[in-house]
Amino acid sequence: MSSDRRPGLRSTAVRTANLSTILRTLHLDGATSRSDLVAETGLTRTAVGALATELQQNGLVFETTPQPGGGPGRPSPIVTPDATHNVVLAVDLMVDSIGVMAVGLGGSVLRSVRRDRARYGLEETLNDAVALIDSVRGSLDPGCRLFGLGIAVPGLVREADRSVVLAPNLGWTEIDIIARLRKPFEPGFPITVANEANLGALAESRRGAAAGHRDVLYLSGEVGVGGGVLVDGRPLTGGFGYAGEVGHIPVRMDGRPCRCGARGCLETEIGEETLLERVASAKDEAATEPDEPTIEWLLDAAAGGDRAVLDALDEHAGWLAFGLAGLMNVLNPTAVVIGGLLADLFPYVEPSLLAELDRRLFPVVPELQRDITVIASALGVDAPAIGAAELIWDTVLDQGLIESTVLRSA
Repeated sequence: MSSDRRPGLRSTAVRTANLSTILRTLHLDGATSRSDLVAETGLTRTAVGALATELQQNGLVFETTPQPGGGPGRPSPIVTPDATHNVVLAVDLMVDSIGVMAVGLGGSVLRSVRRDRARYGLEETLNDAVALIDSVRGSLDPGCRLFGLGIAVPGLVREADRSVVLAPNLGWTEIDIIARLRKPFEPGFPITVANEANLGALAESRRGAAAGHRDVLYLSGEVGVGGGVLVDGRPLTGGFGYAGEVGHIPVRMDGRPCRCGARGCLETEIGEETLLERVASAKDEAATEPDEPTIEWLLDAAAGGDRAVLDALDEHAGWLAFGLAGLMNVLNPTAVVIGGLLADLFPYVEPSLLAELDRRLFPVVPELQRDITVIASALGVDAPAIGAAELIWDTVLDQGLIESTVLRSA
């Protein structure tokens, strides 16, 4: 007997897989006609009709019939994911803010709240997160089903148990976030946690600036600097789940101390604190105001053409290009998405950034420069939370949602 033979699938397993295929297509593409689902999935028209009917009976989708368009035959029913009644929650625990959102099946953001905060301790942070989660849950349709909670954290997340090993800009080490945020939910409620930049990359590739790209580099800068990488559509996680910490690439041997404990990390050259110091130094030389620049003032000054501020941003762009060029030469992405504060700065640093990248990318391979899209984030500060929601939807669309909702009624 050939060792290449595989065991056959029972009809239940085939049905589950086909239901998952239909629902995933609707989640990623939105409302789709039955005829387009046939073309997208390769299933027969009869199979798609039966599966769509079953999903509708279980409250996961609803169908509408479009008005006749004058062509031959009846128009194909439109199948739409029921976002209002099928929801996941997502929370991002950033250094300066906490955000919580409810995301429906199909990717619709039903509710989003964000609270700016000082840099509180762990307990205050988690108490605030629980309060915001409760607020968002309370605003949802009473008949909706919650399928999970995704958590985005700016730090290293251990692949094995999803604990936060180190979040230097939050001052956290070895924190079991899942256990601490499980209290408001019933036992067994799906919860996962991942690095915020990895989730930002996932979100931008599905719902944002990098849609349609499968090899993506996402770089997000706030107080710290994080990075996420997609290779052929899949997150690059590394052997232990820590890949993507691009903010801690060493770029300057005699550089500043970094919160991670090293010296001269990329974060120390393109992080928020260094940017404000550069602007303050340029401001002093130009005798401009205010005494202590803020990000809001900086952006207003740049928009107004303040020469000292724009010169400081040019220097910032040079260091950003220095870090990006090495990553781009190694990873060969087709899209580079600039997120966080760096996205707000992008209109002012873009010319200098692209000029410096032209000098640093492999000059003998023209397509490395010509065919790479370098663009600001389309999702902004919400990218990590949207990515956290997508991570949960990935899990429940593969098995959990189908088995718990559809097969239960079979």
